[in-house]
Amino acid sequence: MRYMFLVYSVERPDNEPTMMQAVAEQHRKVMNEAAERGVFESAEPLKPTTTATTVRSNNGQPILLDGPFAETKEQLAGYYILNCRDLDEAIEWAKKIPTGCKGGEGCIEIRPLHEGLAH
Repeated sequence: MRYMFLVYSVERPDNEPTMMQAVAEQHRKVMNEAAERGVFESAEPLKPTTTATTVRSNNGQPILLDGPFAETKEQLAGYYILNCRDLDEAIEWAKKIPTGCKGGEGCIEIRPLHEGLAH
């Protein structure tokens, strides 16, 4: 079963480049291990929420908003898609994915993908 791992992290304007490189290296290790085990499908980081645009519908009319719709402590920072045997295996992969740039703040949300709807 394919699972999407939504990586939530606390955005900080003061993230040091060396810290960001260290986090990126941790992600590369997880992606490489997942690829070696044949479960890796994709993973991508997202740019900060300041670059986001939200399109909402109001009475059938599109409305554009700057940034994400909801104000939250943690922001969506990226995602993984892995093909796992079951939820237990997905949880084990989620434990390996780094969640935060400083202090490990953040979380991983695991959600199974609907198969066949997009194709």
